[in-house]
Amino acid sequence: MRAMTVEPKAIVERYLHTVSTGSADDVAALYAEDATLEDPVGGGEVHIGRQAIAGFYKNTEGVEVETELLSFRSGGHEAAFVFAITVKMGESTMRIEPIEVMTFTGDGKIASMKAYWGPENVTQL
Repeated sequence: MRAMTVEPKAIVERYLHTVSTGSADDVAALYAEDATLEDPVGGGEVHIGRQAIAGFYKNTEGVEVETELLSFRSGGHEAAFVFAITVKMGESTMRIEPIEVMTFTGDGKIASMKAYWGPENVTQL
């Protein structure tokens, strides 16, 4: 596998920024065409391909989202990180702290993403 052209931390930071400020299509554009997304792991379907991934992120359109990177580790073409996502829908606000594991293509696209979280990682604010 060839060396990456973009540092994993820069990819993750761009991803978190785009999740909080961009559209579903903007977030999906960060993924490789044949990427996979599982969020949460064990809790539903695996979304395969950029179009399916855009469909997943449409759930966050129309709500106020903030993200904060809390911890980051990487090696090679992979990274694991903990972040906080605060979602405000009308009068309801919640904070989720998932662990995400991503793999990357050589040109800096997200090849796969798995999010590990459950009810114990959700706080109503």
